[in-house]
This record gives sequence, C-alpha cells and structure tokens, in this order.
Amino acid sequence: MRIAVSAEDNNGLESQVAHHFGRCPYFAIIDVEDKEIINYELIENPYFETHQPGQVPAFISEQEAQVMLSGGMGRRAIEFFDQFGIRIATGAAGSVGEASMLYLNGGLEGKSSCAQSEDHHHSHSGHHHGHGH
Repeated sequence: MRIAVSAEDNNGLESQVAHHFGRCPYFAIIDVEDKEIINYELIENPYFETHQPGQVPAFISEQEAQVMLSGGMGRRAIEFFDQFGIRIATGAAGSVGEASMLYLNGGLEGKSSCAQSEDHHHSHSGHHHGHGH
C-alpha cells in the first residue's frame, strides 16, 4: 500500500501533518507492507503556491498512492480523490509517521470536508518552510 500525507516541513517521518492538503509545501509518500513502513520519501508540492481544482489529486494519483491523509480538505478535492479511487482520511495531526501508523491501525478514517469556504484559507500568518531554525 502507498500512502500520501500532506506535510508542513521536510523532516522525514517527523514532519508535521499539514492542515490543508492542497496548500502544503510537501507530501510524504510512504510505502507500507503488513502495517509496517518499509520506505518513504518527501516530495515538494508543485502546486504549493497556486493550483486549479483537481491538479493536486491528479498529482497524488501520479505518485500511485492508494490513500491520502491530511488535516482537512475541501469537498471538491474529496470528489476528485473519489474519482481517482484514492481513499481519504481527514483529521490527521501530529507527525507524518504517527498519522500513518494511526491510519494503519484503524484509528484514522473517514472524510469530511472543511466547513469554511475554500476561498478563505489565505489568512495564514506567515509560511514556515523549516529553513534551519
């Protein structure tokens, strides 16, 4: 199984899960066998600055992920993931590794779209890219 997780920084499995999948700077791509992480990589989100509806789900599909974990996502994004046959679990938090293991052990499931309008996510105060703090 291959799991994609929205990530705020590039710290491997210790990266923090991003609250909004489309505007995260990185995605962790995690390969799992028998509920164990056997391989992972962090890749940059090519649509971090701006994206059109469907671009990020298509990108995740290109990575051959079967599952997408994130803190949250909008209704349209969920519809696109459904079209690609990618399972979604929202409400993920903590580190990428913790969220992945929680999902694998059945503690993270289901999908619910963000209640607020998707156009109001621009109010984040400062982006943190983890450049050697």
